Amino acid sequence: MRRTRLGLVAAMAAVLAAAGCGSGTPSAGSSSGTAGGLPDLSGQKLEVIGEWTAQEQAAFEAVLKGFSDKTHAQVTYTSGGNDVNVLINSRLAGGAPPDVALIPQPGVVAQYAQKGQIKALSGDTAAAVQANFSDAWQKLGTVNGQQYGFFFKVANKSTIWYRTDAFEQAGVKVPTTWDEFTKASKTLSDAGTTAIAIPAADGWPCTDWFENLYVRVAGVDKYNQLTQHQIPWTDPTVVQSLQLLGDYVKQPNFIEKGATQLAFTQSVADVFGSAPKAAMLYEGDFVAGEIQKSGKVKVGTGAKFFDWPSINGSQPSVVTGGDEAIMFKDAAGSKALMAYLASSDAAAIWAAKGGFLSANKNLSTSTYPDETTRQIGEALIKSTQVVFDMSDQTPQAFGGQKGADMWKTLTDFIGNPTDPAGTAAKLEAAAVKDYGSK
Repeated sequence: MRRTRLGLVAAMAAVLAAAGCGSGTPSAGSSSGTAGGLPDLSGQKLEVIGEWTAQEQAAFEAVLKGFSDKTHAQVTYTSGGNDVNVLINSRLAGGAPPDVALIPQPGVVAQYAQKGQIKALSGDTAAAVQANFSDAWQKLGTVNGQQYGFFFKVANKSTIWYRTDAFEQAGVKVPTTWDEFTKASKTLSDAGTTAIAIPAADGWPCTDWFENLYVRVAGVDKYNQLTQHQIPWTDPTVVQSLQLLGDYVKQPNFIEKGATQLAFTQSVADVFGSAPKAAMLYEGDFVAGEIQKSGKVKVGTGAKFFDWPSINGSQPSVVTGGDEAIMFKDAAGSKALMAYLASSDAAAIWAAKGGFLSANKNLSTSTYPDETTRQIGEALIKSTQVVFDMSDQTPQAFGGQKGADMWKTLTDFIGNPTDPAGTAAKLEAAAVKDYGSK
């Protein structure tokens, strides 16, 4: 689902406001991930295109100023907003691409790579990526085995938020496995508290539930194969994941009644508002901002999160979204800027301001301005299995818009979770139709 950019801005801005944190620029670190050895680019002009506007644009421009201060290059940022790909495509058509761009769709990056419109990373640029990102995060920036980019700004879509008072009153401990999660839900239910709210009416939360289950059941390779429809939706791992989901949601008082009519914003109020109806809510890091806006519960004390629980011993996993840095020009300035953006120095500038998460393993989480963001950032770094949001990579008719086949089929399943195999067959029929027109 495509809720990452605006959600994270609101989330972190609200958390910072609640914590009373200011902004600042940290001093450069001394780890191997810093931006040392950049060339003198005096007199050179570079352009970067991205989707960020307003506060995010100002924060990113501060990052670019750090590069200019080190290299003496003149760097201009151009915002494409939600139409960033339209802007880039028009530039390509006119023979005037930017030097570097940051875009949120890996499928578009793959298309650029296959058409030869972006440059594979090599030399110091590739070395900077290797030094600062784990293998799992590096792999997200590859196309056909070649490194074309890396994710500069990311989101964590594998966080489950809960009311601390509900857990304390029921004597529930934070679960780390699926079995513990279901037992905790049963304990809450037995204590008279609905375990979790699922805002199925919006559609995209249902796809996020499935994606988090599926990567833990099937692993990264099968997740990516299913995303590209290289395996059918009738694969046994899909049915198994749907079975787990169905078994959970049909338990008495596990999920809030009327899930298929429950919108996301209302679900936040139903868990963290003045008259709570449930103890937990699954969604990404942006939930923090929605909680703060309600003004009833403080993030970090009354509302906390835990990582999505493992299933059958699965490794720490994160479903993510974010903005991938790519290079259109094979020039010294472009390569230096990419190497800089891959460094912990660049990440630290925005991280200290808030509204930002990084997968850079050399960025100290102490740079983040509040404890909740530090914990979310740590979960990103420790994950050995990282996948990009599935629905954001599928054809629009299948998973990219309200009413899309994946959205509707999974919403229907939440409402009537009796036939996992039949649901898998419906998803496969839709995929055959939708991917055929991709």
